Amino acid sequence: MTIEDVTFRVARREDAEAVFNVTKASIDGLARASYSRNQIENWMGERTPAFYEELIAKGRMTVCLRGRVVVGFVDAEAGEVTRLFILPDAAGAGLGRRLLEIGIAQARLGHDGPVRLEATINAEGFYQKHGFRSIGRGYFSHGLGGEPIEIVHMEL
Repeated sequence: MTIEDVTFRVARREDAEAVFNVTKASIDGLARASYSRNQIENWMGERTPAFYEELIAKGRMTVCLRGRVVVGFVDAEAGEVTRLFILPDAAGAGLGRRLLEIGIAQARLGHDGPVRLEATINAEGFYQKHGFRSIGRGYFSHGLGGEPIEIVHMEL
């Protein structure tokens, strides 16, 4: 797959299940080498596609499609790229870079300061390659009382 094989558009309510599934597949396929089995299995907590419907309703999520299939997405709010996930088989084709560009543009709307994000350990190098710098470490809690997930605070 190449960047020419895909299209981008604002996410729609009916994309919620696909976005949920992309998130799960991305975590399972791309974060497995950096996190424990328990962390991977409990990462999504109690989230359901309805969680993503609420995010989509805010109008700041962009999906990447190959044909009619969602293969990645980015979500942002003022000053922060909040989520960026792609299917493992779509990694390495430039989709992440393009989604990040879209997310940064969204994060800059109505915001003059640095753009921040919380990267997974496995994604730190990707963000550094695109100009972000690591400013600290922390933890993401998935809400099920499972093992906390180490993240890297980054800014552009």
